Amino acid sequence: MNSKFPYPRRTILRKIVRWLTFPAFWLLSDFRVSGKENLPSGGPLLVVSNHFSFIDPVAIVRALPWPIEYVGGAEFPHAPEIVKALPQLYGYYPVYRGTGSRYALRAAEAILDQDGILGILPEGGSWAEVLRPARPGAAFLASRSGAKILPLGIYGLNDIFPVKFGKRPEAHVNIGKPFGPFEVSGRGRERREQLDDISLTIMKEIAKLLPDRYRGFLAKDPAFREAAKGTEQYPWNHKVEGEVEGEVH
Repeated sequence: MNSKFPYPRRTILRKIVRWLTFPAFWLLSDFRVSGKENLPSGGPLLVVSNHFSFIDPVAIVRALPWPIEYVGGAEFPHAPEIVKALPQLYGYYPVYRGTGSRYALRAAEAILDQDGILGILPEGGSWAEVLRPARPGAAFLASRSGAKILPLGIYGLNDIFPVKFGKRPEAHVNIGKPFGPFEVSGRGRERREQLDDISLTIMKEIAKLLPDRYRGFLAKDPAFREAAKGTEQYPWNHKVEGEVEGEVH
């Protein structure tokens, strides 16, 4: 076990959290998980999904049978204030968008080196309810670790909140077949092009698990692709998350 980045950790707490997700999702939604036959026996495994809702990571905890670690954004601009403490309680490795976030990347590699299960949402945020291009982190970790990738397609969670009385909205987690591993070679532009190809492959595998209206830039229907234009703009391209008066915390 890695003393600095142990896996698994907070095991009792996380078992309790996962147990609580079952009645919570049952009360709030008609929660459906498909593709369980695609689950591998264990890690190392990089779990990737689209990111349309602030509760996507919770849905992944509910849908998968293993203790899962996360790397994710340090701030939650689209989550209600009441739930922003939950990620800190569960425990995750924060990525400060707009930076290299080397600490989180080292943690992620260490978890995969221990045959762990690591969750990462490649789009880097939930600012749109259609698929967007991946940020480079997932491809980088896939190429460095040699881990297989498990894709998930998640939709319907944004219909849960605010909670409405009456018929429970459908919420779906579709589990795809594992793919990879990947390797990259070369340096500079050649290496970046290979990582870009891996990123695109990841998003295509996720897109297969979503209805076409949610596939954004990968939609088959040109009307859906046209409607998604502009969502690909990354909100942190010209700023650093956590930056206050010139300092990054």
